[in-house]
Amino acid sequence: MTKALAVLAAVLACTAPPPAPAQEWRAQVTPYVWATGLGGDITPFTGAPTLSFEKSFSDVLEDLDAAFFLSAYARRDRFVLLGDLSYAASSKSGLVPRGLPAEAELRQRSLTVAAGWRAIDSGGLALDVLGGLRAWTIKAEISVAGGAISRSGDKDFVDPVVALRANYALAPRWSAIAYIDHGVTGIGSDKTTQVLATVNYQMAERAYLSLGYRRLDVDYRSGGTRVDATMAGPLLGLTWRF
Repeated sequence: MTKALAVLAAVLACTAPPPAPAQEWRAQVTPYVWATGLGGDITPFTGAPTLSFEKSFSDVLEDLDAAFFLSAYARRDRFVLLGDLSYAASSKSGLVPRGLPAEAELRQRSLTVAAGWRAIDSGGLALDVLGGLRAWTIKAEISVAGGAISRSGDKDFVDPVVALRANYALAPRWSAIAYIDHGVTGIGSDKTTQVLATVNYQMAERAYLSLGYRRLDVDYRSGGTRVDATMAGPLLGLTWRF
């Protein structure tokens, strides 16, 4: 009997399919141009005037000194990671009351990182459920009368966020992505929300072109600092997969 069982085990070992190999990481990076407008109210630090604005992209571009936008996404089996970095610096010169010349500089950086699980992967639809953090850095400086009077301030804060990301195959070379996240209120800012939607075209085996729309809201108040701003506009990105 023992010999028979050993023979049976050997036969099963030979006929059983080999174990499935562990799935490798798949990743992509996307530098993009975001033609964002800007609206809201900003009080950069205690004692500074509140700046109320409603600017189109062309208005923002006039004052823009530098900008950089980059997103990344990675997946292994059902585990997913994503990140997004936005940086912009702008300056403005003019006159303050009493006719004194003044210059103002504003720099903002936001970094969103999240991890999650692919909850649905069927019929051309993939849905990821994620949680993570969005870190903000906002720096402002105002100089009056060639530097005779100068004030500056900066704020750093972090918001926990929960997010959904959906990818739907439209055609062999076409797909659509929708993303939304929302901050857990009262920890960093009073409110932060991000919405993004793109249509993507596969130009080559590893290269994709994306056209879409992005909106990012933040409402932060602490001491004499207030940032209640909306950044929204179309985007154009180039994705490289590896």
